[in-house]
Amino acid sequence: MEKSDAELLAACRSGDESAWSALINRYERLIYAIPRRAGLDEDLSAEVFQEVFTTLFEKLDAIEQPERLHAWLVTTARRKTWRLISREQSGGRRSSVDAESNEQELNAIPDNAPLPDEALLRLEEEHRVRTALAALDERCQKLLALLFYRPESPSYSEIASAIGVPEGSIGPTRARCLQKLLKKL
Repeated sequence: MEKSDAELLAACRSGDESAWSALINRYERLIYAIPRRAGLDEDLSAEVFQEVFTTLFEKLDAIEQPERLHAWLVTTARRKTWRLISREQSGGRRSSVDAESNEQELNAIPDNAPLPDEALLRLEEEHRVRTALAALDERCQKLLALLFYRPESPSYSEIASAIGVPEGSIGPTRARCLQKLLKKL
């Protein structure tokens, strides 16, 4: 069974490297996608990703609500993305902005680098589905990937041979796997 964010954070605090790997694997696509959606290139997006997890490492013991890690990471990624965009637009110069307006600006990405809330919500939803799918047994993961993660779904006979079950059991197995996925979500 997959560990919760709170369990992974506790393991990270005790120095468990596999917990760090699991945490990074769980959130890498979501965190990397935030700066990409804001229009940053791969290198700058990788810089944001690295800064987010460096900040997490530095503030590991200060996180009071480990069950809200997902929201913390998204907020941190958005803020670091905004800061990087601001720095790039000002030619790398740091400008002094009063704390109140800075906080207001941190909550919104500038118009010239859009990151619509709908896109962020969709990314978070995709992340939840990927996480729930990863928590299913291998047969369900394979079946659902074959059915829903390909541009064109293969025939039931192709699916049956790929996962080693009779063709007539694909429909009922699909229904059970979707129910399991729904419970995980």
